[in-house]
Amino acid sequence: MNIAVVTGASSGMGKEFVLQLSQYITVDEIWVIARREDALNALKTQCSLPVRPVVLDLCQDAAFAEYEALLKAEKPNVKLLVNAAGFGKFGSFQNIPLKDELRMIDLNCKALVAMTRLTLPYMTKGSHILQLDSLSAFQPVPYITTYGATKSFVLSYSRAMNAELKGSGIRMMAMNPGWVKTEFFNHAFQTSANEVQYFDRLYEAKDVVATGLKDLYKSKKDVSIHGLPVRNQVRLVKLLPHSLVMKVWLNQQKKPKNNQGLTTD
Repeated sequence: MNIAVVTGASSGMGKEFVLQLSQYITVDEIWVIARREDALNALKTQCSLPVRPVVLDLCQDAAFAEYEALLKAEKPNVKLLVNAAGFGKFGSFQNIPLKDELRMIDLNCKALVAMTRLTLPYMTKGSHILQLDSLSAFQPVPYITTYGATKSFVLSYSRAMNAELKGSGIRMMAMNPGWVKTEFFNHAFQTSANEVQYFDRLYEAKDVVATGLKDLYKSKKDVSIHGLPVRNQVRLVKLLPHSLVMKVWLNQQKKPKNNQGLTTD
């Protein structure tokens, strides 16, 4: 049985991956993973490929044991793994509960590594892994401190693993979008005291995902970045000292831009 696996599939970018996968692969099932069973079940009527909901909380170690047991029982050929699960919090560190910072590390880093390692034995030559990363991976980001640091980990891990996997014919790519209009902001703003107010450009999830899938299947890139302005920003950040980059970022937050209507019900 050929399958794709998508984590964080209940909303946002993860859901959009599920909806667009049929343009690039043919599989018997897409295993959609998230905590919200109702949202996963809704995908059955929204996706053109068969969907199997797998309700897991990837912040819990028990989820990895359950996923591993499912793989052993089904013995699928995993053609694609998309690790899209993740969340962030905006605000000064003293305003973000420690438990939230640790959950960011658990979901954005630990779960990503666990899902990758558990899935790889069921992948063969020609399979792909897409790790949903962030523009914040390329620079330190005050007031998005821990989230940005987790995404720096994802970028480094993905590029190094892609190099290790070359001999196997399995390809791993990090996808590093800028600001995307999704439910991400519902969580991000929960603890913010308005320290983060400047959002230079806002992209649609469907367009960012389309770029990511195209780069995954039509190129040899190990990093995908949607939008010329974002790619130019990455080039500039690589050239400038991080002390200057952080100063510019902090000055931008004094001039709110595109900061209204980002949360959803």
